[in-house]
Amino acid sequence: MCGITGWVSYRRDLTSHRQVLDTMTETMACRGPDAAGAWVTGRAALGHRRLAVIDLPGGAQPMVVDTADGPVSMVYSGEAYNFTELRDELRRRGHGFTTDSDTEVVLRGYVEWGESLTEKLNGMYAFAIWDSRTEKLVMIRDRMGIKPFYYYETDDGVLFGSEPKAILANPLAAPEVGLDGLREIFSFAKTPGHAIWKGMKELRPGHIAVVDRNGLREQAYWRLEVSEHTDDQETTVAHVRELLEDIIARQLVADVPRCTLLSGGLDSSAMTSLAARKLGEHGETVRSFAVDFPGQAENFRAIDVAPSVDTPYVHAVAEHVKCDHRDIVLDGSALSDPAVRQAAIAARDLPIGLGDRDNSLYLLFKAVREQSTVALSGESADEVFGGYPWFHDERREADTFPWLAGGLTLGDTKSLLSQDLTEKLDLDTYLRDHYLSALDEVPLKDGETGLEKRMRQVCYLHLTRMVNTLLDRKDRMSMAVGLEVRVPFCDHRLVSYVFNTPWSLKTFDGREKSILREATRDVLPESVANRKKSGYPGSFDPAYLAAIRRQAGDLITSGHPALELCRTETLREALDAPAEVITTEQRATIERALDLATWFDLRKPVITID
Repeated sequence: MCGITGWVSYRRDLTSHRQVLDTMTETMACRGPDAAGAWVTGRAALGHRRLAVIDLPGGAQPMVVDTADGPVSMVYSGEAYNFTELRDELRRRGHGFTTDSDTEVVLRGYVEWGESLTEKLNGMYAFAIWDSRTEKLVMIRDRMGIKPFYYYETDDGVLFGSEPKAILANPLAAPEVGLDGLREIFSFAKTPGHAIWKGMKELRPGHIAVVDRNGLREQAYWRLEVSEHTDDQETTVAHVRELLEDIIARQLVADVPRCTLLSGGLDSSAMTSLAARKLGEHGETVRSFAVDFPGQAENFRAIDVAPSVDTPYVHAVAEHVKCDHRDIVLDGSALSDPAVRQAAIAARDLPIGLGDRDNSLYLLFKAVREQSTVALSGESADEVFGGYPWFHDERREADTFPWLAGGLTLGDTKSLLSQDLTEKLDLDTYLRDHYLSALDEVPLKDGETGLEKRMRQVCYLHLTRMVNTLLDRKDRMSMAVGLEVRVPFCDHRLVSYVFNTPWSLKTFDGREKSILREATRDVLPESVANRKKSGYPGSFDPAYLAAIRRQAGDLITSGHPALELCRTETLREALDAPAEVITTEQRATIERALDLATWFDLRKPVITID
């Protein structure tokens, strides 16, 4: 796991721009705290920050393979979970290896198969290869978009990086945000391929982009497709269990300490239990971590996506599978620390997050990193198996993105933004257009109608939009502290199989995530196997609310420039509301204002809305 960046130019001599490359690379020091590397020629410059996970002494980057026709160089972020099989195949084809790293396997795989290497990889990855034999740059991102990848076309080439901050460190890229960028920030829709910065794009999941002297071409190498599901219920459940056991076994491979993130929900508990079984075969004990807050049981307020407190279920699982478990307890003063908010905003490169949930996730990962370098997460199981409440009630029929109908808008954006900006953004039209465009992408079976058709649409929207938001958040927050988080439920084999399972089979017992529940019930405590979906928790510590109200009040007093985008009377109303009756929307308004101001201070964006 690493941070990658680079620059290709067909009219400049990049050997005289090494300092610029170093500056771009240094922006991602947190993604790769173990080592830094660079490779520069006249046409191409590649930068790398390394987090050593596999083959600690041998996986240095950028990595180069010399061929008879010239060198092939690569910077790579992620993990190829089937690298052992691929290495064996490449050896049979005559390739020799000088390291035990998956990086070398991917690079030599490209030398052998070219761009069709993508058909063979199983994993999470984003990498760029400079092929001097044809003077082209090949950029590839994993099928589900687990690892981030951005690029910025220039007048004679391209800049790229794991994160926008690497690209923006190059003088050729201006930190400018226009109306469409602001629409992405405030809409909570996550349009694939869209970066909020003008001129910058995100390489879409399952896509490859090639740059040569003729320009840039991007195309898909993988997408969700329909196929006939012929397995009965028993076979389907058994196959999901078989897939999960194989996926988790592969994702436990590392040469550094690893652990699981345990919330006490079905997803993370099933993952932890299966990991415990696998590690137990080798006499190892799984380590697990959970987040908690002081007085959470007393202060907790149930909501649709989080109806119960996690801790009792976490402890039930830890006892059931005999984990080496630790609760990370975060109080209101830690969550409200401006330095923590700054770190979270710097990690995400976005001014609007999930409030205290972003801050606590950052602090959780920071604490986990003190004891582990790799963590397995239950992220994306809800999108794969249909776990959200709005999958199962009338909200699934709403003529918009289902999660927006489900209430995941973090408050009324229109009430926070100034009237002039609200009118220019016209978020209703923007969301409507992108919703209809997304529906046009959905692959449907011939004759598919009614509920089965609608639920295929709902699942597709979550697997191509909603999940990207959450995966990006998970990656940025974890890599900000040098922690590699793996997501077993995003294995493309599992995603494709479950996507094509009929909705009636996904809910055969009348509940959410029926297949996953049945496939793992035997390794779970009964209380957890029957627990309703409960999302990542927020804090209800009164000290947090008091602190952020003071900080937002200081923004108004100082006349912070970020407030020029806001309707300050809405913020004042939120600040004046008594703490005991403040609404979720008012709290979100305060958090959004603080996020926006922090982003302005960090990134100094040029906002163009005319």
